Amino acid sequence: MSLFGSLTAAISGLTSQSRSLGNISDNIANSQTVGYKRVDTNFVSYITSSSQTNNLPGATIAMPSYTNTVQGTIEQSENPLAMAIGGQGLFSVAQAKGTVNGQPVFDERQFFSRAGDFARDSDGYLTNGSGYYLKGWPVDAGGNPDRTTIEPIRVNQQVFNPIATKQIDLAANLPATMPGSAVTTQAQLYDTLGRLHTVNLMFSPGTSTNHWTLEVVVPDDTVPTTRTVELNFGAGASPAVADGTIGTFGAASAMSVPLTNAVGDPAAVSFSVDFGQGPQDVSLSLGQFGKAVGLTQYAGSEFALRNLTQDGVPLGAFSSLSMRTNGDVAVNYDNGQSRVIARVPLVAFNDPDRLQRLDGQAFMRTPESGEARVTDAASNGVGKLVIGSIERSNVDIASEFSKLIVAQRAYTANTKVVSAADELLQDTINMRR
Repeated sequence: MSLFGSLTAAISGLTSQSRSLGNISDNIANSQTVGYKRVDTNFVSYITSSSQTNNLPGATIAMPSYTNTVQGTIEQSENPLAMAIGGQGLFSVAQAKGTVNGQPVFDERQFFSRAGDFARDSDGYLTNGSGYYLKGWPVDAGGNPDRTTIEPIRVNQQVFNPIATKQIDLAANLPATMPGSAVTTQAQLYDTLGRLHTVNLMFSPGTSTNHWTLEVVVPDDTVPTTRTVELNFGAGASPAVADGTIGTFGAASAMSVPLTNAVGDPAAVSFSVDFGQGPQDVSLSLGQFGKAVGLTQYAGSEFALRNLTQDGVPLGAFSSLSMRTNGDVAVNYDNGQSRVIARVPLVAFNDPDRLQRLDGQAFMRTPESGEARVTDAASNGVGKLVIGSIERSNVDIASEFSKLIVAQRAYTANTKVVSAADELLQDTINMRR
């Protein structure tokens, strides 16, 4: 029994070391595979019979020991859409199982991956090097993610519609020493079609200090209108305010003024224009009543413009796609605007090492791994997103070669046991002679 037991124990050792060599070979072959997690070998002994006086040879088996929780080296990538996870967590990904009308149809099963070498394919989807599709939360117009659903991210918003100008902000200083003539500056605004129009702002001094008249002239207006409003500064206002600041608006023509003029209230006038698409209301902000912001009147002999901005934008075409550290996927347009179309969450498991491994560095949930918890990056136990980077394999070549030498010697030692047991069995058989 012991001779046969020795033989079978040695044979199980050969099998186990062969499996160990297989794991080592797999690790070395994937040492440069993005997001790959090495497989170590755990040897487990099985006892046939063991007591204080007797121990019969048993066997050993090689069981895989997965290292899904061991971080690989994060390396900077030239791909701006690449992402690495600094810490725990996985990307939620989808797998295509076919196409309908040229568009992919996705497998209903849930897949997960650490391979973040994503790029945009011909259909606008974000896929990694293994062909898995990145999934994310869709967002509403305000950029708020809908955490009740998760779906493959597709970039199909190629145009940013023009936004008509609703507000113009002016910050400037009118000379306290009254000039002999009016001073003029120009603002610009966009209509509903994204066309740019000029707005002339002409400030004329009043008959006395602290009084000015603002005239707004829009040359492209289809209905020519005279728009004027009186501006009263400092002691010229009623009630008086701090010197050099707007206190009240006076008589206005084709312009609306605020109902209140308490200190700190917005000093804004509004007017309407028509560029052939119907009335367009525009607010001209001149700062705050009684505050030295926006339009002021201080010492100086010339008009000094500090800032002049408007909130409209022209038509925009797709320019680029960018990822943000909070997981937002933003489409950038050539008009300087951007739109968030999705947010990439991370997925956590109680025991990630128990996930089922699949082709292409992907995983599936198992009962032993626990339920998938989908959460924002850098929260609830998951790591942060490192943009423009990839996670390399967590294989250490030097360590694998060391394990390779040990496995080779252990395999050779087991062959010696087989040879010795064979010789002893042959001697036993020859005892009849």
